[in-house]
Amino acid sequence: MTARIAPGITVRADAYRVLYRSTDLAGKPITVSGAILIPRDISGPLPLVGFAPGTQGMARSAAVSRLLERGLEYEGVFIAAALARGWAVAVTDYPGLGTEGTHPYVIGPANSRALLDVMRAARYLLTTRSAQISQYGIYGYSEGGNTAAWAAQIQSLYAPDLPLAGVAIGAPPADLAEMGASLDRTAGLFLLMYSALGLEASFDNLDLRRNLNAAGKLTLPVIRRLHPLALAAVGFVIPKSRTVYLSTDPFEDPVWIERMREVSLGYLPPTAPVLVGHGPRDRVVPYRQTELLTQRWRELGVEVSEHRIRFGGHFTAAPQFARAGFAFLADCFAEQDRTATPTAS
Repeated sequence: MTARIAPGITVRADAYRVLYRSTDLAGKPITVSGAILIPRDISGPLPLVGFAPGTQGMARSAAVSRLLERGLEYEGVFIAAALARGWAVAVTDYPGLGTEGTHPYVIGPANSRALLDVMRAARYLLTTRSAQISQYGIYGYSEGGNTAAWAAQIQSLYAPDLPLAGVAIGAPPADLAEMGASLDRTAGLFLLMYSALGLEASFDNLDLRRNLNAAGKLTLPVIRRLHPLALAAVGFVIPKSRTVYLSTDPFEDPVWIERMREVSLGYLPPTAPVLVGHGPRDRVVPYRQTELLTQRWRELGVEVSEHRIRFGGHFTAAPQFARAGFAFLADCFAEQDRTATPTAS
């Protein structure tokens, strides 16, 4: 494929759209799509970064690999920045985006497997080009931050063949039960519906339609199809309280809350160095989410590096975190070069 930062602006890299094997939350094999981008003129071993995308929506047309090809992926500039550092980049489309099924939105145990497996696919592709991987790293912001953090937690068990040099985690939704209260009565209310759809897709005993009233059932197809930016704009003019769309509230239902707790971050310790970055002015993913995550990890003995973003909200802080996150990964790669001989290839 040809990857583009914007329509007509091509990324200088060899890019491939791929289908690869992963597993769902129950451990069953699934097919996921993604993109693998390799800098041109490789002169030796190079780092591989697993890129976890931020919120893309719920429609199959929201696959990052498709949007990159059209120059419509809003994180394309960050992917290009990673390539400019001489890193190969493996991007997952996530389950249910680009392939069959419903995307398990912010269900980190599922999405992180897809991220680690696209890194394995990239390793295989690089091997066919007689290229070697020197180090592995992971980057993600927003939903991608949730995925990146979960990948850091499960890597040693799920993918011990991918020894991580570092993981950069930006604005991660860490606790869905707490997110319910923070997003209610805001233009980001649709993100709660995304979360509920992701939970329903991941657990057999949840049925969102039973919780919806007539207005909610009419709104659900729109939420499934519209791009998040369009939904955010619509959110300013439609009713913002979730009670308008619900007959019973899943965010107050003990069965739903139990499942939310199961996918909450912070109860498994990462084995790789981690950077967690967030801005106190974030109104989409509250700063409290990062405070919870870092507190839980530190109670497990994890050393967490923090990057406090001083200016901007959720979207305007993303470029600031990209700079800090890539600098952190570069330092991790350099430190690993200094202290050990890489074993990955």
